[in-house]
Amino acid sequence: MEKVSVLSDPVPIVICDDSRLARKQMAAALHGWNAEITFAELGQQALDAVRAQKGDILFLDLNMPIMDGYQVLEQIRKEDLPTLVIVVSGDVQPEARKRVLELGALEFIKKPCSPEIIADVLNRYGLLTELEHPDNQLPGEEVIELPDYYQEISNIAMGQAGAMLASLLNTFVDLPIPKVTLVSPDAIDALLLSASSQGFNLVSQGFVGPELAGEALLVIKRSNLDNITWLKDLQGDVNRREAELEMFLSNVLIGAFSSSFSKQLDISLSRATPIILRNFTGMTEQNAQWQKTLMISIDYQLNTQGFHCELLVIFTADSLPKLKEMTGYFS
Repeated sequence: MEKVSVLSDPVPIVICDDSRLARKQMAAALHGWNAEITFAELGQQALDAVRAQKGDILFLDLNMPIMDGYQVLEQIRKEDLPTLVIVVSGDVQPEARKRVLELGALEFIKKPCSPEIIADVLNRYGLLTELEHPDNQLPGEEVIELPDYYQEISNIAMGQAGAMLASLLNTFVDLPIPKVTLVSPDAIDALLLSASSQGFNLVSQGFVGPELAGEALLVIKRSNLDNITWLKDLQGDVNRREAELEMFLSNVLIGAFSSSFSKQLDISLSRATPIILRNFTGMTEQNAQWQKTLMISIDYQLNTQGFHCELLVIFTADSLPKLKEMTGYFS
């Protein structure tokens, strides 16, 4: 847990997020205000900081490892800890907002947030005046490594896709932490072959943008599809029902994710027609020539329907320089 001290008699604030990029963005949004900032990467660190009276205000992420934001809120209420919690999350589902407010959060702000939005929230609750200070300087955090950029961008895009799916299914979608890794073609090939052999179908959709390209893959267990056939009231041939559901889910999740991802980078991505791969036999010869490259993986879970699927977004190795260039404005 890192700490940044500022002027005397500041307002103690904890910023809790497992993403260094998100912590830096939130700290930047508080720049110039009379605050003493304590950074917490994990929920337990945030609780420890609040217990140590370092967090009159707590800016809290929801999707974190070990102890998520909901659990932090539950513990704060259980111990009656003296802190005002403002949730800042990429999970924009109405149910998520409802849950955090029921658990005692003061307000819910969706990522990415701006200084104006934060100021408006603080002002509405009478907290802005004591934070205002014209001479306050807030040092930044350590230099952020490239994968953290993708982690936070992916987290926001994941939240948008999850919210759309939750709205269409009228249920709550559990959102994990996106995994951003560098992988080889052999590793991707082995992963997809294993999934196919275990009863999973793949829906593939290529995409292309300015100096970048890649492929989005939705991995769906065939037996799970029976749990959501009610969604489109499908009848008739089993294969037809499966195909319609797979195309529907891919359009929702891949479409919403790519739209949010591209919007954050201020680019346009063109997507090809989705293709269902029922019996995956290996990557194409062209794709097999890829070098180690970036893969984003997200596991969407619908507990009430006993359904989950995994979204894999894979960029070509040639896309990495352009992606690095486009994320430069985050630094």
